[in-house]
Amino acid sequence: MSKDYDLIVIGSGAAGMMSAIVSARAGRKVLLLEKLPQIASKLKATGGGRCNLTNTLSKEEFMACFGRDGRFMQDALAVFDSKVLIEFFREIGVETHAPDGFRIFPTSHNASTIISALADEMQRVGIETVCSQKVEEILKNSNQITGVKTATGSFYAPNIIVATGGLGYPTLGAEGDGYHLAKELGHKITELHPAMMPLKVKETFVKNCRADTIAKVEIKVNLPKHKKLHAVGDLIFTNNGIRGPVVLDFAREITPLLEKYGEVPLLLNLTKGMNEEQILTHLKNEITKNPHLEIVEFVSTLLPHAISTELCLLCNINPHAKYKEIEGAKKAKLVQLLAWMPLTVTGHDGFKMAMITRGGVNLKEINPKTMQSKIVNGLYFCGEVMNLDGPCGGYNLQWSFASGALAGELKS
Repeated sequence: MSKDYDLIVIGSGAAGMMSAIVSARAGRKVLLLEKLPQIASKLKATGGGRCNLTNTLSKEEFMACFGRDGRFMQDALAVFDSKVLIEFFREIGVETHAPDGFRIFPTSHNASTIISALADEMQRVGIETVCSQKVEEILKNSNQITGVKTATGSFYAPNIIVATGGLGYPTLGAEGDGYHLAKELGHKITELHPAMMPLKVKETFVKNCRADTIAKVEIKVNLPKHKKLHAVGDLIFTNNGIRGPVVLDFAREITPLLEKYGEVPLLLNLTKGMNEEQILTHLKNEITKNPHLEIVEFVSTLLPHAISTELCLLCNINPHAKYKEIEGAKKAKLVQLLAWMPLTVTGHDGFKMAMITRGGVNLKEINPKTMQSKIVNGLYFCGEVMNLDGPCGGYNLQWSFASGALAGELKS
């Protein structure tokens, strides 16, 4: 099998489809290769199937949420920020909205709406899509890309865009193909860690606290060299650990530490940022109003009943005891736990439960103004295959679409 194209895109996720569309709209002959039997399998699962496309942050705020490497996105966002993305989807028949004023979804709240619209647009602009085609090798002559080799043959083009995603969700085809292809062409791959996932903890009491979501929990790492790491958001206890938006976001910081230290001690403020003095004042005010209530009832004015019970037990306090019956040291420990409760992360379920990958192709080897490799002419990258990932809330999809759009311009 042999055919010539202007561009070959490897991978049919958000980044790959966008890069193909932008390039084909400019009149180029584009081939998109997907190793699975159908396109956009991972995109279909994004945001629980609701497809949180982007958010309402300004470009500066958006980049800041990606940490020290966030500035790498500056050129991509300059040409394809959230406003441009919303208009793009409107042009191809998809209306969007932000029901919470921050996260932007298709009004259908269904990823299939996005996939269908992108597929229709790819067909309209003449993109040739071939599924069940795993790229085994990217071909080059000297320092210039010439095409790709698959199990069934070769396809030729002077430009290749690698949009293969990361290692998250292997059941949806993620095997790290792009990392292997990039490495064979001389690119460095940073350490790869699963991110945006639930975490397992050593403490067993969490299994009794699964019924409720706790809002505005602050989590911080309790290790000497990493005390600056913290996050705030909603948290849910599970049978053997923690999950929820704050955990999904913070997991990207925890998984590398877990590999290094074996376990990671955390401190959790479950009381919306109240300190020990504020907690003690609150409890005393409640006790003054209702002195005959059990201690668990007072704690339950701050937290759900199940968690309040477990915190009392952790302090060796009978949850049904009256406040005046409890020893002073135990009262002090309870207040301390309400301010900062320790938990110890011991593991996770690996990439099979990870929505994204932390790590990827080294950004220093990619030109941020074009997404082209600094090592090989005609080689471009976009999306999660690069070493750049952000929190929940439309960040990673916006980055995929923006980097795909810039790569698709094929600027040299």
